[in-house]
Amino acid sequence: MLRPRPAVTRVATVTGNRPDPHADLTALAAATDALVADASALGPADAAAPSRLPGWTRGHLLAHLARNADALVNVLEGRPMYPDDEARSAAIARDAGRPLAVHLTDLRESADRFAAAAARLDAARWDTTATFRGGVTGPMAAVPLRRWVEVELHHVDLDVGRTVAQLGPAFLGPAPGYLADRYLDHPDVPPLDLRADDGRRWRTGTPAAPGTAAPTVTGPAAALVGWLSGRTTGTGLTTPAPLPTLPPL
Repeated sequence: MLRPRPAVTRVATVTGNRPDPHADLTALAAATDALVADASALGPADAAAPSRLPGWTRGHLLAHLARNADALVNVLEGRPMYPDDEARSAAIARDAGRPLAVHLTDLRESADRFAAAAARLDAARWDTTATFRGGVTGPMAAVPLRRWVEVELHHVDLDVGRTVAQLGPAFLGPAPGYLADRYLDHPDVPPLDLRADDGRRWRTGTPAAPGTAAPTVTGPAAALVGWLSGRTTGTGLTTPAPLPTLPPL
């Protein structure tokens, strides 16, 4: 989950460069360690404080991260990601009020379960298609990247001093394309031509009408990630027209 959202039934696939699940798993482990380290520095009462996600405390956020790891184990092992949206929400609400120490243990143990499940996949399994919440599909090889996106963005949401501008270059390699693909052909997103300052480009939204060019959105990769993920309003981006309001992912 990138932010609280209603269920959306839409088929999407990750395009562009083929994900490297083994490299992404290594990066994910480092990102998880960094998040747990910052969360460990919180005080005992801080889990009940608001996060940067509207309506969610830090406890809700930490509970979601742990349950999301287990949900992605289900995906890796060919089961439904969640029984249903109600069960997903109930699990987060159930776990949100736990002591910080319990959250931290759950984060570590759920991350270990995800890593162990990923380690059991062979090359043939990585080459299959995964089904996520709401019927969204994508390459199984992109599951580690999906989890990495969750960890990096929710580290920002935890409100422990980390910002979108501090996202590292390793993450900013795949993240803009991953997020652009989440909106590719989305009926509620107009055609857009995204351009990073380093020369990379991505198409997102609905296809442009024949003979017309999609409006360009240009800026640093971190600014694109911030806007595409709903963490910023588009600070640092340049476009000839107002940026559209993106629907929740």
